[in-house]
Amino acid sequence: MKTANEKLLDKLIGHEVDLQHLSNAQVVAIIKILNSKDAELRAALIAAIDNLGPNLSAASVDAALSTVLRLNQSTFVEIRQALDQATDGLISYEIAFQQGALQAVIPAVVQETFPIAAAQFSQVKAIAQARPFQGRLLREWMSGIEASRAASVRDAVRAGVVEGRTTAEIVRNIMGTRAEKYADGILQKSRREIEAVVRSAVSSTAEAASDKAYEANADIISHVEWISTLDNRTSTDCRIRDRLRYTLGTYLPIGHKIPWLAGPGRIHWCCRSTKLPILKSAAKLGFSDGATRASMDGQVPQSTTYAEWLGRQSAARQDEILGPERGKLLRQEKLKLDDFYNDRGRFLTLDELRERL
Repeated sequence: MKTANEKLLDKLIGHEVDLQHLSNAQVVAIIKILNSKDAELRAALIAAIDNLGPNLSAASVDAALSTVLRLNQSTFVEIRQALDQATDGLISYEIAFQQGALQAVIPAVVQETFPIAAAQFSQVKAIAQARPFQGRLLREWMSGIEASRAASVRDAVRAGVVEGRTTAEIVRNIMGTRAEKYADGILQKSRREIEAVVRSAVSSTAEAASDKAYEANADIISHVEWISTLDNRTSTDCRIRDRLRYTLGTYLPIGHKIPWLAGPGRIHWCCRSTKLPILKSAAKLGFSDGATRASMDGQVPQSTTYAEWLGRQSAARQDEILGPERGKLLRQEKLKLDDFYNDRGRFLTLDELRERL
């Protein structure tokens, strides 16, 4: 029979796989907002360039591009609103998941003495909004991308006019070409930046929620362990921390000298690491019942990777996580789990996967 710690590890690994899917879905939704403005942006660019006079000072170019710049600004307002709604929903979901996971694995007799507490939404949201990742707050990253995108458009217009390019050539340089799915345009840089910020916002917010959930249940949790997604795309920072122990709340190293730094999910862009709370033993909690002591033995579960965990799941669960076609490829051993992701942790499309076969 699995112990409570082993059951909890299984639940959290599955949860992390689901969070990666959520991250992918949020990226698609946010980029869709950005792309939905392309036709309007293209028309505004053409009008602005055609009406641009010989004066190419910053003020004159800004005046000519006023409609373009306002559109850029309003687009990012919409993006920030959508991301705020998404993170609020994620906080509520994560609070409920963490409480439910602990309730599911801890014996009822233990919960009678130590009821499982839920993290407070207001606390988690305050932490998520106030805690920077990669040196900036979420709103600062979005403001920076907005300003950088506007500056790139200004510079491209001025350079194009000076070099004698036609309006169509300047617009194509900015927007990209349909043949390349618009990935060859200057605006592609902001799409990549937004993708990284959205993925990092999802992981950072989820970790903030689990931080508070575990701290709220410090009476039954001994410490936490860093859990890394061990595949060929795992960063060196995460590899060295995999399964290392840290104190709960203060996150100080236990038995080693590797610092916590920003923590899992936040230590670098698009981090896929998380943490595992290690439950105290029944003896430490004051229980002598044999069944309870066997379930709550306090032992750390053996190390396992997401790929190993997924391989033990039913075909239905594999298909739920990966999709039917990907699940079939996994069971046929034509592709491994890490083959389904690119070097930024993005889930590859079926067309991209077929190219790998």
